[in-house]
Amino acid sequence: MDLVVKLHIKPMLRVLILLSFILAPAALRARTPQPQTQEEIFLAAQAAVRAGNYTKAARYDAQLQDYLLEPYVQAWLLSPRLAQDATTREVRAFLQREEGSVLAQQVRKEWLKALGKKRQWDLFRAEYPLQIGEDNDIACYALQARWEQRDASALEEVKAQWYAPRDLPEGCAPLAEALIARGEFTDRQVWERIRILLEAGAVSAAWHTAEYLPADQALSRGRLFAVAAGAKRYLGDKRKNLSRRTERELTMFALHRLARSDPLAAAGYWDKKLRASFSTEEQGYVWGRLALQAARRNLPEALEWYGYARAAGAQLSVEQLDWRMRAALRQGDWREVQISAEMMAPLQRNEPAWIYWRGRAAQALGNAAAARALFARIAGEHHFYARLAAEELGLAFTIPAKGYTPTAQEVAAIGRERGFRRALALYQLGLRSESVREWAWSTRGMDDKQLLAAAEFALQNEMFDRAINAASKTLALHDFGVLYVAPYRDALGENARAQQLEEAWVLGLVRQESRFVSAIKSSAGAAGLMQIMPATAKWVARRMGMRHYSWARVTDTDVNAALGTYYLRHVLDGLDGNPVLAAAAYNAGPSRAKRWRGTRSLEGAIYAETIPFDETRDYVKKVMNNTMYYAAILGGQERSLKARLGIIAPSGGSDSAAAQRETEEEESK
Repeated sequence: MDLVVKLHIKPMLRVLILLSFILAPAALRARTPQPQTQEEIFLAAQAAVRAGNYTKAARYDAQLQDYLLEPYVQAWLLSPRLAQDATTREVRAFLQREEGSVLAQQVRKEWLKALGKKRQWDLFRAEYPLQIGEDNDIACYALQARWEQRDASALEEVKAQWYAPRDLPEGCAPLAEALIARGEFTDRQVWERIRILLEAGAVSAAWHTAEYLPADQALSRGRLFAVAAGAKRYLGDKRKNLSRRTERELTMFALHRLARSDPLAAAGYWDKKLRASFSTEEQGYVWGRLALQAARRNLPEALEWYGYARAAGAQLSVEQLDWRMRAALRQGDWREVQISAEMMAPLQRNEPAWIYWRGRAAQALGNAAAARALFARIAGEHHFYARLAAEELGLAFTIPAKGYTPTAQEVAAIGRERGFRRALALYQLGLRSESVREWAWSTRGMDDKQLLAAAEFALQNEMFDRAINAASKTLALHDFGVLYVAPYRDALGENARAQQLEEAWVLGLVRQESRFVSAIKSSAGAAGLMQIMPATAKWVARRMGMRHYSWARVTDTDVNAALGTYYLRHVLDGLDGNPVLAAAAYNAGPSRAKRWRGTRSLEGAIYAETIPFDETRDYVKKVMNNTMYYAAILGGQERSLKARLGIIAPSGGSDSAAAQRETEEEESK
């Protein structure tokens, strides 16, 4: 080729390559399908808002005329402007258009916070009475608005915010400072709040509160966070000057922090020599914290330490008294169960769980009449402890008759209401949290007949979780067929039978896991009806030899039911076939379920009540109670709840090694 031609080709080639890079994005944009339907445009607007592109979202909004969910886009566009340039006129225009909707309340709530922050009190006072529902930030701004009008009672009401285990809302800070300036909040109240925050693990909030301390009690930020990160190291340092309150408080925090992971180690530091530097009140406080953590770990020392706290005059919190009761149950000490109940305030001791266990204590201590009276108080209800109380009274288990059947007209009326229509539309778009808010707002204040009509509307649209939600709110007219709805029985029942699992138990577990929302995904990553984690799904699919497995298929009901029931069978087999242990393991892991067993045999109900994790404790009780109802609805074998709970065998000497192997196995999946 001629040299001159070659010299011309190279610059031309460079130009062509450069043009291809410039034009490629435009070509790609041309090929990217534009949203066509109203639903697609709405979702595109939401994506633009999440990306912070409000101009693009506004263009989409212009295409959504008369669309049911278009006000959501308006709210998203208005929200960031409430604290900036939104005028009173346009905010009120939106609120008027959306009057009576959950969107109006959400926008008003954000507006009230913006008004409080800007101290526009006249406008705040005008809008505040229209707000429905509680919000701590708004409540504090409301108190500040009253204080601005010289309402002295506002200062008294701020104390409830002061003793809450969270950061003090911005609106309450000036009021707290006024109380300190007036001497109504002294260093004692400041330290009380610091303790509450440190107990809750809110170390940053505790540091902010420490700024209110007098100079001679100043708390070093570095030392506070050092204790939080290394409690044992701090406790081992012998150079502390315990004559200073600050050092004693840091030491008490370190003891509490260490006790969360190792109560016995913390108690080892809390020896007679160290205790001598602390007041009686401080000693009682420490013993109370150690006792709580020991009870949470089901240690036999818990009751003894509670005794030391009581001897020192410690005022135990609701949580500490709850766990004192559980420690007594673990030890089988019915007299201590009774003493624990007597220490509780009336509201606490009359919770259903404690009514039942008080009845059991009275029964064990020979007071049969008192026991029957206590059981009778809750036996007519429908929860876990109501069922156990009814069994103690010898009452047969029956499902109440259907209280009311809504008419077609009543269900149709529900479907015409704006809130329910929006809840359904959002649900169908996969926007479950927004749908749940619409549903909760729309069902508030409904009577039983309306709730059952709403439940039927939900069933007809396969919103099974919302049907259960509505049916659970009825007070006198119940429909247990809806409350314990059983969709996907083909998949769940077939796989339960294949794994030789009781179908009622599987349904009871699924009801608690997902409320039968097949496409649901949790924040932790669990997916589908049986809420299976990715690693577990992969491991089970490999064990089963499942062909063409992929994570994308996990929300398919057949795949999810197959994986979930196989894993449930595996867990059950590893836990002596006990459904209580297996339910605990399904929620919190097999190693923990084993570790929570005692050194002696336990009633299943006592094991369930003394599970350290609040979520798992509630979960196990509800799964077992659900099972009772599903068994009755399906016409299965009649068994009492107490029989189902069974006896939990004590942990064996090899459990620790087995649990370790199981943990390693789970981590390798």
